[in-house]
Amino acid sequence: MAKKKIQEYISEWMEEFGKDHPYELYHCDFSKSGQDWNLLILVDKREGEGYGTMSTDDCETVSRFLSEKLDKEDPIKQNYYLVVSSPGMDRPLIREEDFRRFMGELIEVRLYKAENGSKFFTGRLAGYEDGRITLDLGKGQIMTFEPGNVSRANLAVVF
Repeated sequence: MAKKKIQEYISEWMEEFGKDHPYELYHCDFSKSGQDWNLLILVDKREGEGYGTMSTDDCETVSRFLSEKLDKEDPIKQNYYLVVSSPGMDRPLIREEDFRRFMGELIEVRLYKAENGSKFFTGRLAGYEDGRITLDLGKGQIMTFEPGNVSRANLAVVF
């Protein structure tokens, strides 16, 4: 089964499930790690006008729902591990709406190729357009990163 098709199934099922439950699909990834295939599902919990904290009970609820759907529809022929989780405090920023949602927040950007002598930058998300991420690094320093050079962008965890 093609990766894209599995993501479409999960998206459709989660949209259906989300009509009666406070859960929303954040990200779905079906990939191989060593000998094992993993179906990783990241889920947000809607709460009022925003989002709440996903508990292990919430993850179990979503996991049970998806397990039943996957068993019934059987779209994946090989063995795999189903992993349902919250995106976490250091959630990856993947889609345009993720960047829009977290505009002004402190994020980390990792690059494939160093710029200004570094492959790692932390700053306030100041812009996102056509895949380009703009960070305010403070002290008047602004940097924009091209999408082809960004290996990962995620919320920064500050203690």
